Parts: sequence; structure tokens; C-alpha cells
Amino acid sequence: MGNEEEHQEEVKESKEVHDDDDNSDTEDEDEEEEAEIRKKHYSSKQRILLVGEGDFSFSLCLARAFGSAHNIVATSLDTQEDIARKYSNGIGNVRELEERGCLVLYKVDAKQMSQHYFLKTQRFDRIVYNLPHVGFLYRESSYCQIQLNKRLVKGFLKNAKVLLQKEGEIHVTHKEGDPYNKWDLVKKAEKIGLILHDVVPFCKDDYPGYCNKRAHGSSSDAEFHLGDCSTYKFRFNHST
Repeated sequence: MGNEEEHQEEVKESKEVHDDDDNSDTEDEDEEEEAEIRKKHYSSKQRILLVGEGDFSFSLCLARAFGSAHNIVATSLDTQEDIARKYSNGIGNVRELEERGCLVLYKVDAKQMSQHYFLKTQRFDRIVYNLPHVGFLYRESSYCQIQLNKRLVKGFLKNAKVLLQKEGEIHVTHKEGDPYNKWDLVKKAEKIGLILHDVVPFCKDDYPGYCNKRAHGSSSDAEFHLGDCSTYKFRFNHST
């Protein structure tokens, strides 16, 4: 009987310890619920995919604002060697992102990313592509250049839709006016089952440290004049 009483007492003590652990876990969860940090349209609680990053300065801006990058996946079409060659701060930005918990992926084509071995297993609350552009192959206003950029945004939107959470949003920051209005961004989104939820002015100063790089040619590390830009926010068209 003595052994049985001792065993019951041990079980009771063990249960009390687990109860304390459960209470501690609950307190931790409550703290996490209160810890949301927002940066403009983005939140530390959102799972965010960044597409077509140049020197990764936009990703890093969000990571610094959140205090962590565990909720961020940042991608580039470039290889790591390309990043080192093209951008003076590229590798440094990548290292800091990774130290903060960001997953950085190279050689991710925006037009095919839904087939990427890792990304195809994921779903995101926000998918962001800032200033999509194929590169300066022709004059910006030429028919060929416009057609190439139209294919890029169409391919991106089709692939982003596959990777989007049901209530998520796809954000495209886009220059306004001619010839950019000829890319038919909104029409292309509507044709694949997305709707325009909102359009808001894009202000670079809202994202400290962000550098919009040319990304192509001998001046890849140089910034370019933004002019008037807006962030277009698309959602699923649940009515179709």
C-alpha cells in the first residue's frame, strides 16, 4: 500500500507540474497575441512572400520593423553570385535577413514560382512584387518592351494566385502614367479571377532603407526616379 500511495502522489505532483506548464504556455500565447507589429500594409502576424527583390532592402525594412523575419520569404531571380556582383549592399542585407529568420530563395522566376519545389507547398497572406520590370531591353515606351512587361505581370499574377491564402492579398507597386498604364495590370488580374480591392499611393519614405535599384546593365546598383507610384491590392473574386 505504501508504494501505491507514493505512486499516486508522484502522479499528482506530475499533473500539477504539467498544469503549471499549460498555464505558462497560455500566458506565452497571450503575449504573442499582443505582439503584433505593423508596417504600413504589412504585419508581423502575416505570412509574407516578397517577389523580385533587388538588393533585398525592402525585405530588410520589414524585418527591422517587425524585429524578426520569421514570417517572411524573400525571393530573387538572381543567383547569390549575381547579388554580390550587382549590389553593393546585397549580400550584407541577405545575411542580416537570414540572421533575423528570413528564408531567402534565389533563382525564383515570378512567372513560374508556383512550381518552385518549396513555394508550391506554402500559402501566403501577402504576396508582394514592387515595381515589376523585365529589364531595359528596348525603349520603355516601345511595343516590344510593353509586351514583355505585360507578360511578366500576367505570369506573376497567375502564379501568385496559386500561392495565396483564401483571404490573402497580392500587392503590386506600379508606376503611374504612360507607358505603364498600357501594361493593363488591373484587366489582367480580373481575367484570372482576381479583383482590385484597393489602390494606395506608394511613398518610399514609408520604408526606411529601401532602395529601388535599376537591377540591370552597368548601373544595376543605381537607384532610378520613381515618380508617381501606387500599390495595387488584389484579392480573390469570390463571386465567380
